[in-house]
Amino acid sequence: MIFTLGINHHSAPLAIRERVAFGADKLPHALSDLTSDRPVREAAILSTCNRTEIYCAAESPEVVIDWLAHYHQVGRDELAPYIYTHDQPEAIRHAFRVASGLDSMVIGEPQILGQMKDAVRAAEENGTLGTQLHKLFQRAFSVAKEVRSTTAIGANIVSMAAAGVHLAERIFESIAGQRILFIGAGEMIELCAAHFCAGHPKQVTVANRTLERGRALAEQYGGTAIRLDDLAEHLAAHDIVVSCTASPLPIIGLGMVERAIKARRHRPMFMVDLAVPRDIEEEVGELDDIFLYTVDDLAQVVESGLESRQAAVVEAETIIANRVKDFQTWLASRDTVPVIRSLRDSAERMRRHEMEHAMKLLAKGEAPEKVLEHLSLRLTNKFLHAPTQTLNAADGNERADLQGAAARLFHLHTAD
Repeated sequence: MIFTLGINHHSAPLAIRERVAFGADKLPHALSDLTSDRPVREAAILSTCNRTEIYCAAESPEVVIDWLAHYHQVGRDELAPYIYTHDQPEAIRHAFRVASGLDSMVIGEPQILGQMKDAVRAAEENGTLGTQLHKLFQRAFSVAKEVRSTTAIGANIVSMAAAGVHLAERIFESIAGQRILFIGAGEMIELCAAHFCAGHPKQVTVANRTLERGRALAEQYGGTAIRLDDLAEHLAAHDIVVSCTASPLPIIGLGMVERAIKARRHRPMFMVDLAVPRDIEEEVGELDDIFLYTVDDLAQVVESGLESRQAAVVEAETIIANRVKDFQTWLASRDTVPVIRSLRDSAERMRRHEMEHAMKLLAKGEAPEKVLEHLSLRLTNKFLHAPTQTLNAADGNERADLQGAAARLFHLHTAD
């Protein structure tokens, strides 16, 4: 059976989400560890700033919840109030809704689809994606495409990056004239750079662990790149800081920011931390001259655009409900695969046996017409022997059930 379990921005605060997040470099080990010595046949892990979810084919989700708590060294009792668990068909519906952006902090946002594809790719590369999950995710991607092409779910979308710009403009009159520091060079930072740099900032700097990748992003906006190790000496020179890395620990501490504020003579600094776990220590937000916002803070900004997308959400939910039924039909059909395979194998053995017999008769000089007639009669008798014998041996309700099944299987029209 397919299960989905995890936590997201609906069920858990940031302080909990960051404790069970998986960095991309940790996924191979985590997937291997989850499926190696446990009754989990298939698994994929989706970990973003808003959610950590495990999609699995297993007998029960309980063993996966235990594993998640143990892997991150979080007490199960501490985690339990925030975890949701879905089995079929809700697990299928949840996957389709996530892929379509209906479960996102920003309804209809497109980034989650790419993040889900990355999760699937990681599971494939590590050998933990079997037939059921592979089919589930392929259907999820197809549903997401249908939702986006037939509804207005993605129209006038307010992204997290756009929300960050909106908040920054509350602190500063405009982005123009401000010095911006982007920390990281991943997809989210690229999106933020596009939004913030549309306001023509005075200076753009990209700090990244890999200088080459940081330089590639910075050059798109006429900026410069620095190494992440040199962050402390450059922080004070910037008015706006946007950070999103995969670091398991904060990279900007309270002391570093206090020194930067002192060097700035207490001119305000606007900071956006989009990372989970957080890149900026929580205590930084308590400083008088710092305006620190996390992903949960930005959610309040984008919430205002939700009403305009509600009609599209209703249409999308209808599409998803129909596609969930289709997928359940596919899952149910897999239960008949062993019987169908056995039936075909049996028929093939009969066919080969009768072909060998017919070839021997032809070799003896028998007339081809007579051999073909003989072959067809013997095949027909062999194919029908077992079902006929079973029908004749049955009585009462069993006979009526078998007769009905035979009529359906062979498309029979019995006389009244």
